Amino acid sequence: MLRYCLGALIAATLAVSEAPFGAAQAQDFPSRPIRLVVAFTAGGTTDFVARLLSERLKSSLGQSVIVENRPGANGAIGAEYVAKSEPDGYTLFFTTVGAVAINPAFRSNLPYDPVRDFAPVGMAVFNSTMLVVNAAMKVATARELAALARERPGSITIGVTGLGAVSHLGLELFQAAAGVKFQAVPYRGASQAVTDLLGGQLDGLFGDVPTIIAQVRAGKLKALAATSKERSDILPDVPTFVEQGFADTVANQWAGTLAPARTPPAVIARLNAGFTGVLNDPEVRDRLKQAGVTPSPSSPEEFGRYLQEEIARWGRLIREKGIKGD
Repeated sequence: MLRYCLGALIAATLAVSEAPFGAAQAQDFPSRPIRLVVAFTAGGTTDFVARLLSERLKSSLGQSVIVENRPGANGAIGAEYVAKSEPDGYTLFFTTVGAVAINPAFRSNLPYDPVRDFAPVGMAVFNSTMLVVNAAMKVATARELAALARERPGSITIGVTGLGAVSHLGLELFQAAAGVKFQAVPYRGASQAVTDLLGGQLDGLFGDVPTIIAQVRAGKLKALAATSKERSDILPDVPTFVEQGFADTVANQWAGTLAPARTPPAVIARLNAGFTGVLNDPEVRDRLKQAGVTPSPSSPEEFGRYLQEEIARWGRLIREKGIKGD
């Protein structure tokens, strides 16, 4: 009985001592700069969005938000770093679909669990991934490109911005739906792929709208189809793969913010309010849309549910299609 009472007393003491500390920590948050980890090199779409948001977050949070690039392994390097960081709200992961929804099914040795090791802060943006070809190529639709691929199996080169990226999965889904085979050419990012496509070293590319929009509007590239469920509000004249008869070719690209698991709920709420306020700012929304990105803020709970849906969907598709990482 004495041992039981002593144990209960210790537990109660810990609970009392920890509660005010957690509340005080949340009340004072943030008291120093916050790091926003991006798992890609500087200059890409995700990095651009993160830096735009970080510029504005200082006024709403009262502290600087510093973007830190940790590229590699389709986002796994950055994800692991944040997952193992202190759960205090000062190290956040600005992630895309690849690191947390595709990697779990794509890599068997993932050093983190996208649900267990993170706490959702909120969705940030969506942007469509599109299949584009050089303007000189004599095809106008995804169906016409598929027909050409049947005539020339395995000879049409299509660039993707990394194995396991949405661009890679979009290509795999298109091939499976159309019953054709392309020659996938992996790149580390989109800039060199766009250069090669414009120069004729590449036949086509699956690229995010922000990376191809200028060349499409200039008439140097033709956008054949979007992998999103609905047409992009940035390039509304481009039909989706679904509209063209390829029902399974849906690969939404998105970015959102995660914190390490066990980050105090009050800190999560403070961060969510900061991100939501910035994403609802008219000037920020206009700059994002001009770059080809659709602002899409959400609550932590909404983002958490969507993340689990994405993990389940990509896991199922990758298994069903037999998609491999090499």
